[in-house]
Amino acid sequence: MDAKQLQELMQGKIDDMPHKAHRVVAYLLSNMREASFRSIGEVADELRVSKAQLVRVARMLGFTGYAELKDALQSAILDQVNPAAMLVKSRDGEENLPHTILRMEHANLEDTWAQLDGDKSAQFCTMVQGAQTVYCVGWGISSLVAEHLFMRLRVMGVNGFLLKRGSLTLTEQVRAVRPEDLMVVCELPSYVVEVTESIRDCADRGVPVITLTDSPAAPTCRFASLHLFASAGSPTFGSSIVGPLFLVNVLTSLLALSLGDAAHQAMEAQATFLHDTRIFHPIFGLKY
Repeated sequence: MDAKQLQELMQGKIDDMPHKAHRVVAYLLSNMREASFRSIGEVADELRVSKAQLVRVARMLGFTGYAELKDALQSAILDQVNPAAMLVKSRDGEENLPHTILRMEHANLEDTWAQLDGDKSAQFCTMVQGAQTVYCVGWGISSLVAEHLFMRLRVMGVNGFLLKRGSLTLTEQVRAVRPEDLMVVCELPSYVVEVTESIRDCADRGVPVITLTDSPAAPTCRFASLHLFASAGSPTFGSSIVGPLFLVNVLTSLLALSLGDAAHQAMEAQATFLHDTRIFHPIFGLKY
């Protein structure tokens, strides 16, 4: 059962359900990804209902119990980030694929923009400025977003480091992180166990954490004091990074303004470096 079929199943039954069951199904429809990653106890606490109520709702939907419903939710979500399944859907779809991608990337930007919060952006700047060292963490495609953030921080003179899977595991790399530092974790589906465990280890030691992700369902969100969200929908390759890169662009631009003279001096040094003809070809009219 794919996500569309599961949604149609719930939508077809919700109107005939009693109030509490109606509220549960409405939550599942609006928060499929979050519900698929949360335990039955966490969902029950969120909705202020009993676990038995969730089991009853699952049976009303035709499942043997909540565990089977959760399996269906997880399968539906995994299909949304499965490149092979997404390619089949794109091939069978009526819309021209490039137009689909264009439409979805516009939607990613608009949705990311809609989720931007002035208070959270200001808090991001405050936390970065107050940290001794900023660690940008990512795995797989998420590491591209983390690296973009790391590069921007370095250009502004902020003491930052990039942590991603390499010769050392993330578990080994985060041992050096201290409570006076800051972890900024970029996490797009599929969510990685090692990233979650590394962030949990840092949070347990008192290290502040910022998450930049596509959904509150990301397991790292449980350990963060600041959550930043970007839309990352894609019809083919799992997650798009257009929305997350846009968010990093906005946040680091605001940070540059917040840093004032310090950022200005760092960027002047960067401009001088970029005009070093021993490294870069001199091109008339090139803008840096």
